Amino acid sequence: MKDQVVLVDCPRDAIQGLHNFIETDKKIQHINTLIESGLFDVIDFGSFVSPKAVPQLADTKAVLKGINKNEKVKLLAIVANLRGVQEAIQEEKIDFLGYPFSISETFQLRNTNMDLAMSYQQLKQMKVLADSAHKSMVVYISMAFGNPYHDAWSPLLVEEWVERLLDFGIREFSLADTTSEADANQISELFGHVRSRFPMLEIGAHFHARREDSLAKIEAAYHAGCRKFEGALLGYGGCPFAKDDLVGNIPSELLLNYFQRGSVAEVVALEQSFRQLIL
Repeated sequence: MKDQVVLVDCPRDAIQGLHNFIETDKKIQHINTLIESGLFDVIDFGSFVSPKAVPQLADTKAVLKGINKNEKVKLLAIVANLRGVQEAIQEEKIDFLGYPFSISETFQLRNTNMDLAMSYQQLKQMKVLADSAHKSMVVYISMAFGNPYHDAWSPLLVEEWVERLLDFGIREFSLADTTSEADANQISELFGHVRSRFPMLEIGAHFHARREDSLAKIEAAYHAGCRKFEGALLGYGGCPFAKDDLVGNIPSELLLNYFQRGSVAEVVALEQSFRQLIL
């Protein structure tokens, strides 16, 4: 299975909500350790957002400068507005620009200070800029499995928004469960639905889950045809703009073990590297 899937580790998501600032050199060292391991296909390393909003990632440009990228690993940066895209496209090392597009109006306002209509129009402009610099846009359909804000949700709403974004050229999607709304059955049903509706797309999974629920969610998505999975070492993370009781990411070590990628010693070394990062 290790050759059939794309695995993404998200140190950006893991540390963005931590209050104590992590030194730039420690971030660089950890990301370079991830790259050197060869166990991940993509590293979500940082974000071009306001340092006031996410102070932990204010040094993203400096981190990027110190990253020793190779041809086997691609780098992804999160962007939240046009200014962020304009900064990110100047960086040669970056391959993907990730944009969180929430189908929950409440969360879109909390996350980007824009409603859905504004976000949709901005994403069109982002796509033009990304194309001009030969960068790929990855759209995270946030709140894809429901939301805690009582906003409308259905599989048909997910389908509608994927179709609308597909119309102006978005080809990379990930279904994101930012506040851990989904169970394994819902994951299986939604991935089955979107894959039957859009068989030409490779749609990834970005789940937040408690550790004890993570394996069931991985298995549900995999058996429904998903072949791209995102996680964070030790299950750290959670969006600081979501609800207060944050739920972490799928632990990357579970993904590595499930897809039989890397030896026990290699996985333990990555866990140790992350522990040294956050200490």
